[in-house]
Amino acid sequence: MVRLVLACSLAKAFDSTRDIGKPYTEIGGVDSYSGRTYDERYLSPFIALHSLPCNPTTAFLTPAFRNISEPLTLQTNLVGRPPALYQAAIQLLVDVQQGAVSAEDLLAETVRRLLVIKEEKARNMATMLANLQATKGVIPLSAEAIVALVEQHLQMKGTSRLPVLIVAAAYRVAGQRIGESIRPLYEHNAADKQTGAIGDIEVTLGTSEEVVTGYEMKMKEVTHGDIDIALTKIVEKKIHNYIFITTEAIDNKVKEYAASLYEKTGGIEIVVLDCIGFLRHFLHLFHRLRSEYIEAYQKLLLYEPDSAVSQPVKEAWLALRPASESAAHLGGL
Repeated sequence: MVRLVLACSLAKAFDSTRDIGKPYTEIGGVDSYSGRTYDERYLSPFIALHSLPCNPTTAFLTPAFRNISEPLTLQTNLVGRPPALYQAAIQLLVDVQQGAVSAEDLLAETVRRLLVIKEEKARNMATMLANLQATKGVIPLSAEAIVALVEQHLQMKGTSRLPVLIVAAAYRVAGQRIGESIRPLYEHNAADKQTGAIGDIEVTLGTSEEVVTGYEMKMKEVTHGDIDIALTKIVEKKIHNYIFITTEAIDNKVKEYAASLYEKTGGIEIVVLDCIGFLRHFLHLFHRLRSEYIEAYQKLLLYEPDSAVSQPVKEAWLALRPASESAAHLGGL
């Protein structure tokens, strides 16, 4: 939503003859313009450069603003929640067009508030990280304590990105020891068809760029259909195995179906694994790396943009972990 306001106010500030409420060239007329062009060409690099706390992708591809071909007014039926937020954004555009506020002032004030929010978030995170350091005990968290901590965090709303980070952190700390590494993670909302990826995580051997293992994360039960879709992506690839990681129960028939495909695919092994089960086995297999693992997971978590992992989810981790560290410290006394 904030990117809509930024794009429209930027376009109006650049050319005052434009109608700020007509950010679609399909509307026609000399006063319409492409809000998406301003958004992607000018705002995207500006937002990335200054790490502003807003969506990293254009507002004009969101469901609310994707298929509109008429001026944005208070009567425009926008599908979005909460409705009051959308109405407030449109009201700002109306205020500019009616002369109640200038486009330049709206643009400057919006950027100023984003910077204030960014600084407040940074201060909160710094305080919580300092509290975490203060609660760390002499004895590191046990593998089971880390599993319980991550499992508790995973139960929150808005955590669909976490399974990717759980697996990615494992390769970050053990990759050199097993001679495998992961390719850079794609954005949370990036579709495999757009990126050409075979999964959410792609694993390579040594210095090779050839993907040998693919991971696909599911916050739902894996089905026969999911496996069939995966087959269309990997059957022509020279990968060794394809692993589904799910946070839900695993149907035995689905497991059997996956196992039955090994010979049919010419040696590609497909398996469905439980997310927490994967984490527990990894932490016990690489028990000496458990402290490195939790730090790697936390680093990945905090590095994710808010559009993938929200600020409340990040702050929840920084509140849950000190509690676990304190409990472990007291238990060791």
